[in-house]
Amino acid sequence: MQNILHVTINCKGEIVADDRTARFDVAALHAALDSQRRSRHLAWKDVADESGVSASTLTRLSQGRQPDVNSLAALTAWLGISADDFMRSERPPRFGAAAPLTRISSIIHQDPNLNPEGAAALEEMIKATYARLRRDRDDQRR
Repeated sequence: MQNILHVTINCKGEIVADDRTARFDVAALHAALDSQRRSRHLAWKDVADESGVSASTLTRLSQGRQPDVNSLAALTAWLGISADDFMRSERPPRFGAAAPLTRISSIIHQDPNLNPEGAAALEEMIKATYARLRRDRDDQRR
């Protein structure tokens, strides 16, 4: 079962989380779009055409502005992932939730473009980088 964070849309079409500590991560959405675009060797105009959103919407995302609900639906459908993946909360993860590295490892090993050795090498590189850059919660409170 997937944990869903409920959101509402205000009169301006902006995403407002019901949890006051939650926020929509526009930068993460834009990074996901850019990763998908690069992996498919597409121009931003192609992304706009394929997803059904305007090029100006993609430009606004690159500037950190939130998408309207229809654009968000179109873009997450184009990506094939849930809008919930871009919600951030200060709440601790729910019991049983997979850690980010666990999810990344699973995705890497599912990639049909990587052989098992390539997936393992990429996974080790990500784990090493994560360990180097990780900030413990105790360090953040200081």
